[in-house]
Amino acid sequence: MSTLTVTAKGQVTLRKDILKHLGIRPGEKITVDKLPDGRIEVKAVRPSGEISDVFNFLKRKDGPSLSIEEMNRITARGWAGKR
Repeated sequence: MSTLTVTAKGQVTLRKDILKHLGIRPGEKITVDKLPDGRIEVKAVRPSGEISDVFNFLKRKDGPSLSIEEMNRITARGWAGKR
């Protein structure tokens, strides 16, 4: 069991071991559900959708399909934080 401290702003910092247990990395989201007995439940937010959504994202509206090289350039820019 872990004991956490609430700040004056009402914030709680989760320690790295707890975040690792949840599979959470910096910038990712969690949900907090209030339970009726005064407890809360914390869960990692998992991406929703299907793998096929990625293919529709890369699809051109007008014109030929993207080449492998074009897809690689787009994904490399995405990983670098560029759009």
